[in-house]
Amino acid sequence: MNFGGPDLIIILLIILVLFGAKKLPELAKGLGQAIKEFQKAKDEFSDELHKAGDATTSKPNVQPAQSTIATTGNPAVAQPDPNQNPSPAKPADQV
Repeated sequence: MNFGGPDLIIILLIILVLFGAKKLPELAKGLGQAIKEFQKAKDEFSDELHKAGDATTSKPNVQPAQSTIATTGNPAVAQPDPNQNPSPAKPADQV
């Protein structure tokens, strides 16, 4: 769809005849406002996508694991139950 100079002039003349000289500025203004609103909606949509992408890639709230090893220096720490069987260690934990 390559329009040359003569083609565009003919199309503009047809539009001028159909709508009249008084309606053309109103049509152009409406078209400009429609394009502006479309670009605004497009920008808001892309901003929402970026915000959603940033929220999913942020670091999760990770808390350090609590130690189950009793220390002798702090009597407030509970001692492990001797009647409870320890869980078997994973092969990755064994050194």
